[in-house]
Amino acid sequence: MSKNILTRGHSRALTRHHKLAVAGVAALGAAAIGFSAVPSNASTATTAEVVAPTAKVAYSTEPIQGVKASVTDQVAGSSVKVEQIAAKKEAAAQATAEKKAAAAAAEAKAEKARQAEEAASRAAERAEHAEVKQAAPRKSYSDNLDGWIRESLAIMKKHGIPGSYEGIHRNVIRESSGNPKAINLWDVNAQNGIPSKGLLQVIPPTFEAYHVPGTPKDIYDPVANITAACNYAADKYGTMDNVDSAY
Repeated sequence: MSKNILTRGHSRALTRHHKLAVAGVAALGAAAIGFSAVPSNASTATTAEVVAPTAKVAYSTEPIQGVKASVTDQVAGSSVKVEQIAAKKEAAAQATAEKKAAAAAAEAKAEKARQAEEAASRAAERAEHAEVKQAAPRKSYSDNLDGWIRESLAIMKKHGIPGSYEGIHRNVIRESSGNPKAINLWDVNAQNGIPSKGLLQVIPPTFEAYHVPGTPKDIYDPVANITAACNYAADKYGTMDNVDSAY
């Protein structure tokens, strides 16, 4: 009985001791917790430095107006630049086209001037050849009575004026003795102020009326005088061959 009593008493004493120990440990733990919960200034600063970057991060469901406006401005700016580039290209293309058109117009004008010059040159050449051709027949005849009669006969043939070498030669010798500058200052025509002139002694009104184209309008020109006189004789007498006296 006594042994059991001692054991139980001792057990209660330990229990109280244990409780005191536990209480002490609890107090120390609380103090430690309190110390940890209230850190020093250095610890606080360090913690703040670590936490600070995290505190700057923020999330929001509101639209970011500034970013949208910036993007819109950039797009608008890009569109303006594209339009400016396109406008420059169009202006350059138009300038090139205008230059080409001006060059083509200048070339066409130069070509037209060249063609006109060539046409004028050809016309002048034709006129020169015509003059040479017209003058050529006279050069092919001798410059004497024989040549004058033969050239007159060639012109008369072209115009259908009748006459022969013998008939012309005979009348020339009778009227002027073959002098192309002969002039009658004593007959009735001279008294009337229209003296007979040239190889076949033609008065000026008759020469003007019966002048044959292709010969000079000079009453003293031998070929012109013969041809006009033969034209008059063909009209009045049928041919110079029918004339044997003053006519």
